[in-house]
Amino acid sequence: MKFAHQIAELIKSKKGYDIKILDLRKISAIADIFIICSADSERQVKAIADEIDEKLLEKGIRCFHKEGYETMNWILLDYFDVVVHVFRTEARNYYSLEKLWGDAPVIKVKEDE
Repeated sequence: MKFAHQIAELIKSKKGYDIKILDLRKISAIADIFIICSADSERQVKAIADEIDEKLLEKGIRCFHKEGYETMNWILLDYFDVVVHVFRTEARNYYSLEKLWGDAPVIKVKEDE
């Protein structure tokens, strides 16, 4: 969970918001943790994803798989046990991952004032 909170801090550093950590450990084999956040523009979606990727790479943590850089409405970064979803607000509302994984315990990350 510490890794998830580190990623949440990177998201906040680029003004990502409505950050939620979904604990999937007891309900799915896909991943242990999903981190979901929102951004207001394609540029911000890219900036958040790039920040996560760059800062973790500096620590020797490589992203296993990336998707969504073509459209930048939803970028997925897969770190095996932790999968990060960076959404434009409209796309997040449309795909509604929180509802899809409604059985998962959710930690809402406190936003900076």
